[in-house]
Amino acid sequence: MHEKERHRIILSAVEDRPVVTVVDLCNLTGVSEATIRRDIATLHMQKKLRRVRGGAEAISPPQIVGLAGRTFAVNETFRIKEKQAIARAAVDLCEDGESIIINGGTTTFQMVHPLASRRFQIFTNSFPIAEHLLKHSKNAIMLSGGAIYREQNIILSPFDNDVTRNFYARRMFMGAQGLGPLGLMEADPLLIQAEQKLIGQADELVVLADSSKFAQRSSLVLCALERIDTVITDEGIPDKAAQMLDAADVTLIVARPGVAQEEAS
Repeated sequence: MHEKERHRIILSAVEDRPVVTVVDLCNLTGVSEATIRRDIATLHMQKKLRRVRGGAEAISPPQIVGLAGRTFAVNETFRIKEKQAIARAAVDLCEDGESIIINGGTTTFQMVHPLASRRFQIFTNSFPIAEHLLKHSKNAIMLSGGAIYREQNIILSPFDNDVTRNFYARRMFMGAQGLGPLGLMEADPLLIQAEQKLIGQADELVVLADSSKFAQRSSLVLCALERIDTVITDEGIPDKAAQMLDAADVTLIVARPGVAQEEAS
């Protein structure tokens, strides 16, 4: 990852939270602690952020704390072709008329384009997904209720008695921060709380994860591998990761841009 791209991610992170640790920034960028510390020192000298013990903070810290993890605007610039292929393969799993849940995220957002010519009942917690489908499709759309997190373009509720409990889906489609032997990982407790409620409303869980997600880790586990029915990824998936999914009896679909999809296991 180039220095300018790292700096953009670091500045976005510190604007979203009061203090961001070096470890958090390593997870966000995929580089070493030494590199992050140099980046923080550079940005501190440029007076773009303030260096603090173990991390960095914004010059003017935010009054409202956002969710942990990279913002939607940053994430949507990464691995676009892979995400588009993964999203097409996800929509191909569905038959018109089905009820589906689409969790907010930049990979799941790419589902809106193949969904434009289809007919589903869709529940989502994503403003961009709902807005695009309302404008460009005839799908029936239901939005979750709760607080709006602008940086992630997502709606989350901490309450058990929200509209989530009233929607049943054949499948739920979601991304993740990381995917490893312990299962599906996310960066924020509120995300996990909301997403676990959604998972409980669907028969099948389909995870859309580009191959870089198999190298990502987080301290929070959303669900075990055994709860996942299908993983859709790109051809960069490491052999070890494919073997891990096979051992957990998870169906693996490898999506290639412009090519018919390959299913394994």
